[in-house]
Amino acid sequence: KTPDERLETIVTGDTPGLPDMEIAQINSSLQRILIVEDNDDLRNYLVDMLRTGYNIQSCPNGKEALIIIREFNPDLVISDIMMPEMGGDELCATIKGDLEMSHIPVVLLTALGDEKHMLEGLEIGADAYITKPFSPSELVARVKAHLARYERLIGSAAKSNEIIEIRGLKIDKTARRVYVNGEEKAFTTKEFDLLTFLAENPNHVFKKEELFNKIWDMESLGDIATVTVHIKK
Repeated sequence: KTPDERLETIVTGDTPGLPDMEIAQINSSLQRILIVEDNDDLRNYLVDMLRTGYNIQSCPNGKEALIIIREFNPDLVISDIMMPEMGGDELCATIKGDLEMSHIPVVLLTALGDEKHMLEGLEIGADAYITKPFSPSELVARVKAHLARYERLIGSAAKSNEIIEIRGLKIDKTARRVYVNGEEKAFTTKEFDLLTFLAENPNHVFKKEELFNKIWDMESLGDIATVTVHIKK
């Protein structure tokens, strides 16, 4: 498609501090997805695939993505791993290590399909991996699953804060914040869910499969080994 057919608008950087970025559509009622991919053809393909149902912005590297996230406040980040000027793994680690961004689900795209690289990604907080090449239906299913989960997590924001306290551990379920001996700690989405589930079920022994089914919604979203990775952290 031509740029006119894609209805993409290029922001030329007139806004101070904001990098050039591609905006597929602006509709405040739609959930927001940031696509980070240095391959122009693949980035445009992903934008075209998702633009009808979501508010999409895209950029070619993690460095620009961090600036855009502050302005765009995405509900989901889809990022390639191998990119110039900050790859997807470093971008993910930065997002998950920041208290203001750590709640944002991150799906990593990679041509590295071996278990070692996937476990490394999960250790830095990635919520899911999609290995290239992937089918459109697989990507859409992953996106829908993570956004539905994100929507459920923030749906109770208007309620009074629900607190769990165990010795020096304090879990604010509504604000999704964790404090250890009064000091706030950064937790990824899955780490928070796992910690909260275990805190709500004290003195219970769970199999890895049970935890996987409780915390990870779809069997196709990961591997049982992800449970071990998150518990070790």
